[in-house]
Amino acid sequence: MLENIAIGLVTSLLGGGLVWLWERAKRTREVNKRAGFFGVRPGQTCLVVLGNKYNSPGTATYRDIRAAMGLALLAGELGCDVLIESGDFRGSNGDRTEFCVGGPAGGSNLRTGGHLAAHLPGVTVHPYDATNPYSVAIEVGGEKYLFDRGNQEYVLVAKFVPEESGNPVFLVCGQSSTANLAAIHFLRREFTRVAEQISSVQRFCILIKVSGIGTYDHHRAALERDVSAAAFAQ
Repeated sequence: MLENIAIGLVTSLLGGGLVWLWERAKRTREVNKRAGFFGVRPGQTCLVVLGNKYNSPGTATYRDIRAAMGLALLAGELGCDVLIESGDFRGSNGDRTEFCVGGPAGGSNLRTGGHLAAHLPGVTVHPYDATNPYSVAIEVGGEKYLFDRGNQEYVLVAKFVPEESGNPVFLVCGQSSTANLAAIHFLRREFTRVAEQISSVQRFCILIKVSGIGTYDHHRAALERDVSAAAFAQ
């Protein structure tokens, strides 16, 4: 009888150990997938470049600050530190993964404008003009994605590695700070599903649609299109 009890205890311990190992391996795979999608390595320092409030240098919108906090939480989950800089930051991201948040309209994030010009020649972000129906529209491959403030907005999200850097830039270029926050909130939650729908997680450019903003604020977002081919085309 004692022998049976001992065998039972050993079997339970082995079973529990295998379950623990399986769960640990599962968590490790998920962390690695998340890190691979966002382009970070555990233990590194991530650079977050945050745009200014429109026409207000030196200040950031409440939602862009929340977006930065979301990125800081993401980095923390992956064992990374975070350094925050403003949109007039100059120089290479070097050995740091860069998260650049905010569109270039009105000089809000000059670095975004530089990234678009240098690495995404197929993308145009139209300037703000209250009298123009294409104000702040994102144009990719000749197709325009219009800005319907507070109702339906778009975010261009791109990942690429500059020639002078060893780590990627993760660009979040929304038509508003609400759109920026929506994209980060959506990708933190749905990165696995998005990764399955795009051609590559190493380099990509996608459009995210944010809808029903008047009702759902930044909580209703979806992948609109993978526009990588058109965005990176020379």
